[in-house]
Amino acid sequence: MTSYQINTRDTAVSNGDDAQNVASTENGRLRLLRRRSPGTRRHARDPSVGSLDRIFDTRTDSNGPRPHVSQRPATSQEDDYAENSYGVTELRDSFFDAIFIPPQEVDPAELEKQAELTLPYAFRKKDPLSLSHFLPKQWHEVRGVVRRVTTTRAGIKLLKSFLAFFIAYILCLVPRVRAELGRYSYIMVISTIINHSGRTLGAQVDGTVLTILGTATGLGWGAFGLWVSTVSESARIAYGGIIAVFLFIYIFIIACLRSYYIRTYQLVICAGIAISYTCLAEVSGTKVSWSKLFDYGIPWVLGQAISLVVCCVVAPDAGARPLAVALHQAFDVMVDGLGLTRIESTRTRRRLTQTFVSMSQAYRDMIIDFSVTLFDPKDVLTLRNLIQGVIRTLLSLHSETRIFDRFEDKQLDGHGRERSVLGEFIVNLDEKMPDPGNAEERELLEFVAGNLTEPTEQLLKSMKTSLQSCDAVLMEMCGHRQYLGPPSDVSNDVSGSLVKLRKRIIAFSNCQDSILDSDRLPPTYAESPEVVKMFAYCRPVHQAATAIEALLVKVNQMEQSKPKYPKFHPPSYSFWKAMHRTNAQVRHDRGGVTAGSYFRSFNDIAEIIQKIQSSEFQPLPRKGEITDEEHDTSYATMTAAELEDEGSPRKRRLRHEIWTFLHQMQGFETRFGLKTAAITSLLSIPAWITKNHVWWDTYEAWWAVVMAWLIMGPRTGGNIQDLFTRALCGVLGSLWAGLAYAAGNGNPYVIAVFAAIFMLPMIYRLTQSTHPRSGLVGCLSFTVVSLAEVIAEGKPSPAGIAATRGVAIVVGVVASIIVNWILWPFVARHDLRKAVATMMFYCSIVYRSIVSKYVYYEEGKEPTKEDILASEVLEGRLREGFVRLRQLLGLTRHEIRLRAPFDPLPYSALIDASERFFENIVTARQASLFYHPHFIRDNTEAAAELLGHRRDAIATILTNLYVLSGALRADRKVPKYLPNAAASRKQLLDHMGLLEAELAKSRKLSAGEKSEGKKWVQIYSYSYNESLTGCVEQLMELEKFTKAIVGQQG
Repeated sequence: MTSYQINTRDTAVSNGDDAQNVASTENGRLRLLRRRSPGTRRHARDPSVGSLDRIFDTRTDSNGPRPHVSQRPATSQEDDYAENSYGVTELRDSFFDAIFIPPQEVDPAELEKQAELTLPYAFRKKDPLSLSHFLPKQWHEVRGVVRRVTTTRAGIKLLKSFLAFFIAYILCLVPRVRAELGRYSYIMVISTIINHSGRTLGAQVDGTVLTILGTATGLGWGAFGLWVSTVSESARIAYGGIIAVFLFIYIFIIACLRSYYIRTYQLVICAGIAISYTCLAEVSGTKVSWSKLFDYGIPWVLGQAISLVVCCVVAPDAGARPLAVALHQAFDVMVDGLGLTRIESTRTRRRLTQTFVSMSQAYRDMIIDFSVTLFDPKDVLTLRNLIQGVIRTLLSLHSETRIFDRFEDKQLDGHGRERSVLGEFIVNLDEKMPDPGNAEERELLEFVAGNLTEPTEQLLKSMKTSLQSCDAVLMEMCGHRQYLGPPSDVSNDVSGSLVKLRKRIIAFSNCQDSILDSDRLPPTYAESPEVVKMFAYCRPVHQAATAIEALLVKVNQMEQSKPKYPKFHPPSYSFWKAMHRTNAQVRHDRGGVTAGSYFRSFNDIAEIIQKIQSSEFQPLPRKGEITDEEHDTSYATMTAAELEDEGSPRKRRLRHEIWTFLHQMQGFETRFGLKTAAITSLLSIPAWITKNHVWWDTYEAWWAVVMAWLIMGPRTGGNIQDLFTRALCGVLGSLWAGLAYAAGNGNPYVIAVFAAIFMLPMIYRLTQSTHPRSGLVGCLSFTVVSLAEVIAEGKPSPAGIAATRGVAIVVGVVASIIVNWILWPFVARHDLRKAVATMMFYCSIVYRSIVSKYVYYEEGKEPTKEDILASEVLEGRLREGFVRLRQLLGLTRHEIRLRAPFDPLPYSALIDASERFFENIVTARQASLFYHPHFIRDNTEAAAELLGHRRDAIATILTNLYVLSGALRADRKVPKYLPNAAASRKQLLDHMGLLEAELAKSRKLSAGEKSEGKKWVQIYSYSYNESLTGCVEQLMELEKFTKAIVGQQG
């Protein structure tokens, strides 16, 4: 249902006649005022859902029951419509019938104030581009770094990284070692920087293998190119062109690999450095110095050996600590999430969502490399799923409850609520809302709250204690409780906590059942909306307690089956999935973590959505309809019941794979490969010009090409801040290296002291700060310049060596950033707009899928456990998508916009509204598992009556989402008039109430359906209908903020 169609195949035209009587004219006029749809009956709006009018302001009068159009005098507007329509009436048959209502006036100031409340926490910080806050910010960060290094594990990690560098650096200062390793002995130090030792054992071994393999391939391909360029006399004449072709092809290929498969990052980075050295350093068209391959390869291997030994000897970490940190943070956030039962906190909800994503990342980091821990990866997988289940239930908690109110101390106050209880299929709320202060409802609320308050508080307290006990046990198993927490006064008695929690759950359930069975409660809760809210609040609390109980059982099992010694666990992550993932330290070192995570997450979401979207929708045949049995017709259910691809002929599959490959060749990865190969080739041209050989080799200008290759980022184009910061680090490194040699006139001890002073903060910046690339520039600049001075013994002058090498490094840095700006740049605000539009479209697909699979399904095709699991997987991906959107929004603060400052407010509000829309969909899905709306499968006649109204209600939401997402993605104005989802849903509820009244009057409702009002179904029906109405409410917010971004047409 991607668009709506209007069928005007049947048009009835009545011609006026002077002989026509007044009654016939009146009947014709009234007929024009009715909207007809086959299979539906004319009805009056039922007052049971009048609250929708007050919420959505659908321009209708809901202060009293609406009479049928034939039972009330016509208004002047209706008379004018009847006189000017010339008797033409449209009859629509099975197509979307939209309702258009003039849009509400929007106050820009109020809209801005509302949007400010949705800004991510990062926007509370000072503007990173503000010059007035630059120095205070730097001083604050310096103090924070000193505190972390001296009081946390960050100091040990810095020590490991620095120690490997310093050992290699000291060796290069020894004359005998330099003589053995040759002119390029400092490659050993570069090797310890690229694959520093501040990693886990698994990541270090993985990096060692990849960096050596990448270096070998780079040297091998470069050597082959050199051999081809000198194989014959004609080849020697054009040796520069031959080497350029070899270099361009190789850089293009490895740049594409770097962009496609981030797991190959360490391999291709080292391959790029090696090919640049081989093809550009000491190149001659007459002969090839093959010894230079050993001058590079041997120091590189020695540097990797030093890093590996330091990583294994100094405070080795086999993967237990990162997992322990992730688990401890998750339990802390879950304990804070229990506070959502009393106070609404947007930040806590976002931390829960972030933790949901972080747990998947922590498990992936554990199994992508080998580990030596007490945790079995299978147990960690189950633990992750259980923790995410707890988070999922905590996110469904709402603070809008009156269970904890003291009714004897204050009068009930119905104000301050986000929205009142909405009408639904069974709980028919009267149009006139009951006075919350009347004695009858006050007494009822006191009864319910008085009985529920103590069991609820005891259950929440037990849930908190249980989570803390799980945290304590897991931290003790990791061996990090004394460093991470929780405090020693927190009990680690998981079995005892499990017994207490089960007792609290039983007491809580018995209390609810006794209250529901009490004669003091009315048969239905139509006149007691606050009671409905109380029980609706208890449902997610009970579900959260059950999820924590399952978590306790698993932790207790892990504690009892804990091995005596840590065990070795080899990598177990899928190979092809692992090609798109890498460990945490590599993600950090390569830079662009936010952008890379955003693209990876949205690619994962797109793969799942595509399987849902690709199924062609064909409406199910109605009963009695003749179908063509000669054709094998499959009827799509508009959902992903099975997330596996259907079988297709081999020939068709092959064509699709070829098309996919060619389509990917047009993508961003290929463009990145082209611009990377272009900038490296252009910078390399002087190396192949004969008259430039002397200064190029003397000044080692090929480092400009190496720096350009290192700084080029697939998903980040750099910004003005990066340009100045990286260039400044390059200048500082070369300047400090010159001072180090000049201060002691080449004394190695003085140079070593200068190296320690400069490299400690630079290595920290490389390995642990949010700006690793500038730290890499600083480390390489100092290392290359200082050791080049030592090797050349300061000749012709230290200043000259520092200046020439420093200029080469800065040129490479600046050139790469400028090329990233000019050619196919990554602009965060542009990708943000497209990403938000994409997420809105995905929400429409999920809404369509859930409604069709969990609500309007056929008899006997109820959702299975596999369907529920598939939905939870998709919902988890979408939660991650919203996290990435907010991170992408934070990147816009670092971009300078020449036209005007970028306004993040409407984008932040749009992301928040989309996420709330999604959460309402999730709540509706969860409630639909326990509540089934009437007149879908139980009464075919009534279902036929409601078919058109249900179609309109769903299609209106889908149409709005499609239009809004399309307008936002194309950056085009939104039409002023859009189908009104509130009016369509109100019409559906009106007709639903009318049918219920008619069937109850005619005694066609079964006794079970009538007694259903006393069951839990009332509570689930409230959650279900409240969620669907919440979708309509958030849809209006989406429309407002989309128009605020792209404008309004008309």
